[in-house]
Amino acid sequence: MSDPKRVLLVTGMSGAGRTTALKSLEDMGWETSDNLPLALVDRLLASPPPPGDVEDDRPLAVGIDSRTRGFDVAAILKRVESLRGGPRLAIEILFLDCSGAVLVQRYSATRRRHPLALDRPAEDGIVQERELLDPLRDAADYLIDTSSHTTNSLQQEMRERFATGPAAESTLHVTSFGYSRGLPRGADLVFDCRFLRNPHWVPELRPGTGLDADVAAYVMGDPVYEEAVSRFEDLLLLLLPRYAGEGKSYINIAIGCTGGRHRSVHVATRIGRRLRNAGFSPTIAHRDLAHRTSDAMEGKPEAGETAT
Repeated sequence: MSDPKRVLLVTGMSGAGRTTALKSLEDMGWETSDNLPLALVDRLLASPPPPGDVEDDRPLAVGIDSRTRGFDVAAILKRVESLRGGPRLAIEILFLDCSGAVLVQRYSATRRRHPLALDRPAEDGIVQERELLDPLRDAADYLIDTSSHTTNSLQQEMRERFATGPAAESTLHVTSFGYSRGLPRGADLVFDCRFLRNPHWVPELRPGTGLDADVAAYVMGDPVYEEAVSRFEDLLLLLLPRYAGEGKSYINIAIGCTGGRHRSVHVATRIGRRLRNAGFSPTIAHRDLAHRTSDAMEGKPEAGETAT
């Protein structure tokens, strides 16, 4: 007997990212269907393949929410439970949640009306929908809160949770950045280089970047540079295989200094080179390389550095 077909019911709050989740699953090779009337969904799940047909062994994702015709939470849960008792389907539920405040912001930004409050404020529809969907949320096998997710980060989490087939090599990103402009979104590991001496305070080095040989030489001249950066590298070489072994598809390493032009750029470049030599394939990016920072942003020069 063949293994049961995997079926994922994708549901949740309107505006929480169901369309993005389904698109991610489709990109990973799943067969997807969205907003079929509930009677057709039931027929799709209950019907065996036609005689003589070789059933598609791809997993199936079905999107349903409060807008689905015939939507009835109790009926859905009862039907899922009955189908789980058979040998043909392995059914799971993914619930996409989101805070009310973020949902209101999303509806405001897109100027869409909430499907349960077409003539009332979105807040009313959100409260009504949350109460309606609570039993479905409680029964879910997977729960993803998208309140702090961007489209890209939700796609990344979907890949990490639902990618099928053999595990692929993790996608590795190394990004330099400036703390004056905030942490990069989605950073998994952050290394702070602000303890190193700062080329910003050297007039002839200030216009350059960490990609320039003279700037790099100045940073490398810091007494703790070699020991500190080597320890960063050793830690990454220890951790990265473990992340990959856990099935993490994307690993984002962020290297920061104050302005994101000198120290972090040089250290990110060196770490990227070390990882390549160790057999990894990182993508190196310098987020703030084109930005200039003021003396006020850089703070006060340390002993041995020159203020101008």
